[in-house]
Amino acid sequence: MISQQDPVRIFVSHLWAADDDYLRVFEFLESSPQFYYKNFSKPDVRPSGGKEAEREELRKQIAPVEAVILLASHFRRGPDAVEFQAHYAKAAEKPIVLLVSFGGTGVLSPKLQGLADETIDWSERALIDALRRHARHEETARWDTIEFKLD
Repeated sequence: MISQQDPVRIFVSHLWAADDDYLRVFEFLESSPQFYYKNFSKPDVRPSGGKEAEREELRKQIAPVEAVILLASHFRRGPDAVEFQAHYAKAAEKPIVLLVSFGGTGVLSPKLQGLADETIDWSERALIDALRRHARHEETARWDTIEFKLD
């Protein structure tokens, strides 16, 4: 059970900057009143020392998490960095939730789709449910109620 005392530990892919899509993930997570999480991604902590230093920092950020959220929009701008994050997550046996580009624009990389445990559209409910399923193995069956007006 997810609680304030036991939040889901997540990592959100980044390219060493908190761009619009990165920030939007947290807007979606914050809009759910009974979902608690701890963010381990630190886009503002870019180490000096080149590519290997960056990779080591990413390993440190991903290692303690329960789930990784990959943003497909990052793949177009930094395919090597996003592939590294995805491959490390898989090697560390972390489930990957792939968020398609916001607004459904852009083609999804088959490489990322192959690594993802689940691919979802931008929806607060879909994101929360995917994290519950993959990070905590919780059943997320919910029912929608549709009201019809009979004239």
